Amino acid sequence: MTRAHLPGILAMAAIVLASNILVQFLFGQWLTWGAFTYPLAFLVTDLMNRIYGPGPARQVVFAGFIVGVFCSLIGTQIMLQGDGFTYPAVTLRIAIGSGLAFLTAQLIDVAIFDRLRQGTWWRAPLASTLVGSTLDTALFFTIAFSSGLTWIEPANDVSWANEVLPFLNVGPVAPLWMSLAVADWMVKLSLALVALIPFRMIVSKARPEQKSA
Repeated sequence: MTRAHLPGILAMAAIVLASNILVQFLFGQWLTWGAFTYPLAFLVTDLMNRIYGPGPARQVVFAGFIVGVFCSLIGTQIMLQGDGFTYPAVTLRIAIGSGLAFLTAQLIDVAIFDRLRQGTWWRAPLASTLVGSTLDTALFFTIAFSSGLTWIEPANDVSWANEVLPFLNVGPVAPLWMSLAVADWMVKLSLALVALIPFRMIVSKARPEQKSA
């Protein structure tokens, strides 16, 4: 790790920290504000991969993972009040789901990007982000809220997330957490397309000696 990698590390840390804070605030019925900041982590990873290579990109991912674990530990100590109950801001299932989803999805993103780096400039960042985002969403929401995984944390009541409702208010009935997951996934996919613009701009301005093939 060199001083040149520090901006990427700081950017990833800031994104993870901001997302952990903003996830506490709702945006509409299906989303939180964190849904709009978290996908930027894939942009940082892809920029590091393109400019410096997969090794530094993985280092940035691990830095973000450490920040995420730290945020989760703090969240488990913050107690909230609601409906006459006291509960932690971050449950064990959410902490496990968040950490596992982030680390797995980001490392898959790095691997796919590196495999496709010789192709058209947009193919590697778009494909790696789409696959990584999909995997991230599936892992997190399934681990954190699926009724089939209550054995992870039996004391954590996730019945609210498994309430059967019309899917996104318009489709067939499904557990609430599935609507939340798909809404989150749609935001990730939309931002993956938008992120191609800053990706292209930043890479084009990088010093030639920094660029990776």
